[in-house]
Amino acid sequence: MNNQFIQYITSDKGIRAAVFAALAFLALFLATAFAGGLQKLDNEEFPIQRTVTIEGTGKVTAMPNIARISFSVTESAATVADAQGKATERVNKALAYVQEQGIEDKDVKTTSYTVYPKYEYPTCAFGNCGTAKLVGYEVSQSIEVKVRDTAKAGDVLQGLGSQNVQNISGPNFGIDDLEVIRAEAREKAIADARAKAVSMSKDLKVRLGKVVSFYENSYAYPMYDKAMVSAAAPMGGDMRAAAPSLPTGENEYPVSVSVTYEIK
Repeated sequence: MNNQFIQYITSDKGIRAAVFAALAFLALFLATAFAGGLQKLDNEEFPIQRTVTIEGTGKVTAMPNIARISFSVTESAATVADAQGKATERVNKALAYVQEQGIEDKDVKTTSYTVYPKYEYPTCAFGNCGTAKLVGYEVSQSIEVKVRDTAKAGDVLQGLGSQNVQNISGPNFGIDDLEVIRAEAREKAIADARAKAVSMSKDLKVRLGKVVSFYENSYAYPMYDKAMVSAAAPMGGDMRAAAPSLPTGENEYPVSVSVTYEIK
């Protein structure tokens, strides 16, 4: 080792070069070790999972077993108490009729009850509109009735009209326990997905493993054109026409699912 080389490696420039080379070697070593560790971790602790996702659909066709009918009563008077008294009298009469039709209390509910002040507004003249004057109150109560014998829905509609109630609407035909129908449709959708998965596995020459994820989409409403009629009787009116004929038809209740299987 000559004196010139010794002088170089002991100089500031030589020391900096040696430190840089050592740091570069250390960085290369750490990067290699880290990459190897990641590969080992990926292969041993987090193996790549091969999966396939299959869509399945199922639907159930069912006849409606309930009909929902709604109506309201609105009365006006100078005081809240008087308006409430008049509305209550007419509502009680309508509810007594509903009870006579064999409809149980559990199938009758109030959906809204409102009290509003009524004002009289003077005619504006030359920009002077004056002050609104309180002239009374209006009380309104809305009722929903669940008719379990759908064949009687037309009779109930006709009878409510004779009770001088207002805003009669319905019937909305549907299923009382919809979850039972959806469960049956879900079962069909899962079976459909499973059959598709088995067929696919044969085509791809793979074996199906366990289910790793599941998603269900249940439609909020049945796929059908629901029958609906509306009737209204004016204050003090009387509707005694023959009961309307209300065919219920059949409703379709679809469910779709996504099932992810492990494949081997």
